[in-house]
Amino acid sequence: MESKILIAEDEDNIRKLIASYLVNEGFTVIQACDGEDAIQKFDNNFDFSLVILDVMMPKIDGYQVCRYIRKNSEVPVLMLTARDTEADELSGFNSGADEYISKPFSPRILVTRVKNLLKRTAMNSMQDIELEGISVKYRERLVTIDGERAILTPKEFDLFYYLLQNKNLVLSRSQILSTVWDWDYFGDDRTVDTHIKCLRSKIGRYGKHIITVRKVGYKFEY
Repeated sequence: MESKILIAEDEDNIRKLIASYLVNEGFTVIQACDGEDAIQKFDNNFDFSLVILDVMMPKIDGYQVCRYIRKNSEVPVLMLTARDTEADELSGFNSGADEYISKPFSPRILVTRVKNLLKRTAMNSMQDIELEGISVKYRERLVTIDGERAILTPKEFDLFYYLLQNKNLVLSRSQILSTVWDWDYFGDDRTVDTHIKCLRSKIGRYGKHIITVRKVGYKFEY
């Protein structure tokens, strides 16, 4: 079945640029110029594989559109925004978004994010996780440890979720970078080490279950 994507972006040039890249990758694209238009087109086409929403749109903003979509569908939602603070990112996730990308961005990276999100959805890899005293609610981006909420940054959440999904498996730093930071990420392996250190400090007694595998990477051993 073909993948149909709804793009809601009020800046005409950005919307058309994104659409052209997605069409070149074989996707069918429906475009909306504001939040109200996005809701109307979503209601008329329930077979979307993914929705891309700009946050700052006329009439109805992206957060409101995302909440509306989430009430009616489990379709994956990727949000775009010129804001890049952690609070804004968390607002997107709290509205029901599955992925988040800040402007300006490379269209190629956006396409990669789209493909990765569709792949995760197809693999049903966005399910909640319960493991002894650990509870992870994916859509709410909520982690509780022994009943207490753990305050994780978006990247710490993604890293923890990836480790739990693959518990007892050794994950190399390059695997972690390519999955949590996307395939087009170019950065230092120490980024992973830094996030692992912070994550261990935030998940209480389970921090010791994140095992360092020398010269390779990490695993969540349980």
